[in-house]
Amino acid sequence: MTVKVRFAPSPTGPLHIGGARSALFNYLYARRNDGVFIVRSEDTDLERSSRESEHNILEALRWLGIHWDEGIEVGGDNGPYRQTERLDLYNKYTEKLLEQGTAYYCYCSEEELEAERQMLIAKGETPRYLGRCRNLAGEERRKFEEDGRKPVVRFRVPEGQRIIIPDLVRGEVVFESDGIGDFVIVKSDGIPVYNYAVVIDDTTMAVTHVIRGEEHLSNTPRQILIYEALGLNKPEFAHISLILNTEGRKMSKRDGDTAVIDYQKKGYLPEAVVNFIVLMGWAPPGEQEIFTIDELCANFSLDRVSKSPAVFDINKLNWINSHYIKQASLERLVELTLPYLQEEGLFKKEQLSEEEYRWISTFVETIAEKLDYLAQAKGYIHYVHGEELPELEEEAKEILKEEQVPALLELFKDKIKSEDTLTVDVAKSILKQVGKELKLSGKQIFMPVRIALTGQVHGPDLYRIITLLGRENALKRLDKTISML
Repeated sequence: MTVKVRFAPSPTGPLHIGGARSALFNYLYARRNDGVFIVRSEDTDLERSSRESEHNILEALRWLGIHWDEGIEVGGDNGPYRQTERLDLYNKYTEKLLEQGTAYYCYCSEEELEAERQMLIAKGETPRYLGRCRNLAGEERRKFEEDGRKPVVRFRVPEGQRIIIPDLVRGEVVFESDGIGDFVIVKSDGIPVYNYAVVIDDTTMAVTHVIRGEEHLSNTPRQILIYEALGLNKPEFAHISLILNTEGRKMSKRDGDTAVIDYQKKGYLPEAVVNFIVLMGWAPPGEQEIFTIDELCANFSLDRVSKSPAVFDINKLNWINSHYIKQASLERLVELTLPYLQEEGLFKKEQLSEEEYRWISTFVETIAEKLDYLAQAKGYIHYVHGEELPELEEEAKEILKEEQVPALLELFKDKIKSEDTLTVDVAKSILKQVGKELKLSGKQIFMPVRIALTGQVHGPDLYRIITLLGRENALKRLDKTISML
């Protein structure tokens, strides 16, 4: 048997972290088992679904390095891969259910259903459909149709049945059919609901394993009843845990960025996001925490997926991403960092000169170890670019009051004036000479010079800062600092 899994998002917005994790787990399971990974679109929410959202979801998957073997944009033998293009197929199965009596037309109005719901709530019972239209006579149906009522199709849930789900993550889960009530499978506009369409899709695409979020567990008994009514083979199910924030609540937009594109825009590297996501719910063997995608494909298994909730820890994501930044090539980091510098109004022309490219390379190399994500480069650029001195920190103002500072900065300025260009070696030589001539320690020299050039007490390597500022900008900033003393 060929393992086949799928990721089937509803294209009503961007790909969120939870959806990305489901896609990743399916992808890794397929690769580990030499299987097939399908991506299709559950676009039956006609008001909210859009091709733009679908495109954005697919682009986010590609950015993460999650590629599919069958489905939207790549094709396959089981298409079409959008639910709105499969309505004829669903209709055939609906006719079969209606013919055998396991489904029926329901003419109840929204008002009637709401009254029934409130009545059950008042009694302390679970809201469910009580079967008013279960056994309608032909004459009653005709009257409803003459009144202009458009029916939905409901599935007839068998009474007194235990529905057992042997879940690959959660173990055996049992539901009672009496608590479900007859549920809608086709809306009055002819569009199938999720619980129905997904069964037909998984069957016709020969899906063998359904790996999805825990929030779908309550849908599973309905889907199993449909499989059984149609005489279809059921796939194996695996429901992965919820993702919680650090306070133990389900993640929401109030917790900050929840969409993959948010992290892409901030300059997180895709391999870091993948590495972080997989660790939310999957426990690798051993102590290793940093994995390539190939290592994940070789090691992933459902028996190491936890049924306990996962926690989204931004500090861990930043730690993982900073590791990947340090490992990345300088050429790649320059390419990825340039747009953030352009957002700050720098290097906006299409073609960089060799000198500009060297400057950016030095800048990126200088700050790379300080970055959790690349958008943070914007916070460093004005300390090392241009003649304007950033505003001094309070601690910096106190250090500039030290008695050695005026003579130190004047001598440092004279040394810079005597140089045509500033390199790291030249900067080292100048500071060494200043220390010797004034008989000052490294601490007495480095901190005041850093403050005079950047306004900051701490920061990246001082020799590189001097190099990045260049002769003219360094002199102008020194003049402004000296004038404040």
